[in-house]
Amino acid sequence: MSTTEAEIGRARRRKEDARLITGRTQWTDNIQLPGMLHVAFLRSPMAHARITRVDVSAARSQPGVVAVFSGQDFGDEQGSLPCAWPVTEDIVIPDHPPMATSTVRYVGEAVACVIATDRYKAADALDAIEIDYEPLPAVLDMNEALAEGATPVHEGGNKAFTWKFGTGDADAAFRDAPVVIERTYVQQRLIPSAMEPRAVVAQSDGESFIVHSATQIPHILRVMLAATTGIPEHKIRVIAPDVGGGFGSKLQVTAEEVLTLLIAKRLGKAVKWTESRSEGNLTVHHGRDQIQRISLAASADGVLRGVKVDLLADMGAYLMLVTPGIPLLGAFMYTGVYKMDAYDFTCTGVFTTKMPTDAYRGAGRPEATYAIERAMDELAHEIGVDPLEIRRRNWIKHEEFPYATAGGLTYDSGNYEAATDRAMALFGYDKLRAEQADRRDRNDPVQLGIGVSTYTEMCGLAPSRVLGSLRYGAGGWEHATIRMLPTGKVEVVTGTSPHGQGHETAWSQIVADSLGVPFEDVAVLHGDTASSPRGMDTYGSRSLVVGGIAVLQACEKVKENAKQVAAHLLECAPEDLEFTDGAFRVRGTEAAKTIQEIALATFAAHNLPDGFEPQLDAGSTFDPEAFSFPHGTHLCAIEVDTETGESKIRSYVAVDDIGNVINPLIVEGQVHGGIAQGIAQALYEEAVYDADGNLLTTTMADYLVPSAADLPDFTTARTVTPATSNPLGVKGVGEAGTIASTPAVVNAVVDALSPYGIRDVAMPCTPERVWRAIQGGTS
Repeated sequence: MSTTEAEIGRARRRKEDARLITGRTQWTDNIQLPGMLHVAFLRSPMAHARITRVDVSAARSQPGVVAVFSGQDFGDEQGSLPCAWPVTEDIVIPDHPPMATSTVRYVGEAVACVIATDRYKAADALDAIEIDYEPLPAVLDMNEALAEGATPVHEGGNKAFTWKFGTGDADAAFRDAPVVIERTYVQQRLIPSAMEPRAVVAQSDGESFIVHSATQIPHILRVMLAATTGIPEHKIRVIAPDVGGGFGSKLQVTAEEVLTLLIAKRLGKAVKWTESRSEGNLTVHHGRDQIQRISLAASADGVLRGVKVDLLADMGAYLMLVTPGIPLLGAFMYTGVYKMDAYDFTCTGVFTTKMPTDAYRGAGRPEATYAIERAMDELAHEIGVDPLEIRRRNWIKHEEFPYATAGGLTYDSGNYEAATDRAMALFGYDKLRAEQADRRDRNDPVQLGIGVSTYTEMCGLAPSRVLGSLRYGAGGWEHATIRMLPTGKVEVVTGTSPHGQGHETAWSQIVADSLGVPFEDVAVLHGDTASSPRGMDTYGSRSLVVGGIAVLQACEKVKENAKQVAAHLLECAPEDLEFTDGAFRVRGTEAAKTIQEIALATFAAHNLPDGFEPQLDAGSTFDPEAFSFPHGTHLCAIEVDTETGESKIRSYVAVDDIGNVINPLIVEGQVHGGIAQGIAQALYEEAVYDADGNLLTTTMADYLVPSAADLPDFTTARTVTPATSNPLGVKGVGEAGTIASTPAVVNAVVDALSPYGIRDVAMPCTPERVWRAIQGGTS
């Protein structure tokens, strides 16, 4: 019987926070190297144009300037930025030079660079570069881009691919259906806004290279830098120091990473680039930007028969690392938590002259959840029942798990009823509905809206065979190594690369429980391809569900190794031992050896079993057979001032089921941050281009990221149905809040406006848009 408090489930403060909060840490822009130079990029002011002349001669004579390069100066050496997800056999993947050589295709594309002794001199010298352009028409609207006679963004045209998926007979499901709902929703373009801007430092000793980058993917970046530049992989070391947030925006192989490396190679000196915030808004890959046409077929009482989705996804000007696959991650989730007979999905990827899109928190699943949850509210309205009632009539019941969905996935566990009941109780659902009715009866100028989102998501982006079937260019496994030090301390080497998720704390808790060592005696090493050579990095809520299980399995291997030594030292058979509280004990006796004693004995190697190698260390690579499926119910009450259009969230309740919890404090942080980002899409954020393809939202004054003062307090709770796909029973939490919250908020806004005949408001639901909807609505 254990006599120590379990670490798993304990609300530990994050051990990494002390150095992060006080700034006693290393981040990319903080790196200072002897003789280091700084690079600044000149970026295209035009969305679409041919480059007819480049003259960098005057810039070379500017103070502090060491070198100036155009795209032509790198030629074939710069290669083409990689796209690792060719989703169809006939997909169009245009060449994507890190620095444009003949044509620019979005405002902000790099066309030249200056290398100088400090960043300010480099930036000042950009003004001396002369570039002439021959303008071409901007291509901004996806429907227009696909029309006959449209200006081609690339020689292959403006359609990147068409991808289809379906189960059952969708046409039959819709044929003669008593109720058919057809809606079009727009997922506006979003700009990721991580706390730390992107930054790169590259250095060379003449033969090999070290690249520090504020990246989520040091291992993938190393492979792709080698493939792009031709530098042998074993000559490249990538280090992701402490990284200040990513949200998918740093799940990328960027032009700046490739070019900074090539400049360091050419000059033989260390080179640094750090983006400004406005530069980042222009050139960090954007998120979302889809037109969703969704149709529901249902019986007269609202029971679903089938769902059809026709999706246009804006790729932007190029296909970046996983750009084509992002909308397809949502393809399997438009069925949500619901049962139906048939499902049909078609996605067309479209090139435009805008910044490319790629992964942004949730990556395809928030878009899918938004469409189905908005459409389910429309179905409830059509047949005249409460939005929660329509969901109850259609969702998978807890006794039906595991359940094979029409979306082609098998959900292993869940209890939508329990999560919803808990959320309703915390929210005071019935009382709020009564208040809403009263306000409507009184024609109150401030109307109350109630929004519902019952969601599930596909987490733990991993199963390599599944990814292979989707033509993804890599696997989804994760690796970890446990090193037992002679003094009994433990080092964990993890392939996951944190950027705020608290891996050092959570991994220490897993190891402490598994090996029976103190939490404080565990150190976690990550983010350096020299010390952690194997890994697939962090994205898709996979760190715990995949990386954490690799850590657990490596611990089990260490214990198996230690058992052999313990049995030898205790003079018993291995099967006579049990492991509790960090010690191997001979059953029925007091004889025991702690794992720390065994670590020291193994290091000394004076008395080991014959043929036993003197080490306990072990590694494990985990590749799950299935995804995990968190779920939950989010409820939002919003007050809409019908005279001004202002929407104010009055209360927000989130009940999530993420399986077993390692650290409740970390979970709370993830849920709060996720909800904030989902609310931001619903009410605040939008990347806006003018008719010439200029991004108008390049600063924080133009692109509205909500602060804490703009957001409500959140009431959060959990239900627990453990995952059956991994031994910890965990499901993932990093994206849940973002996936669930956006439809809950917009459903609340639309619900508040329903007395005016309004059934949709385009995101973000700004006061102006809400006010204009009211003026055009009917009372």
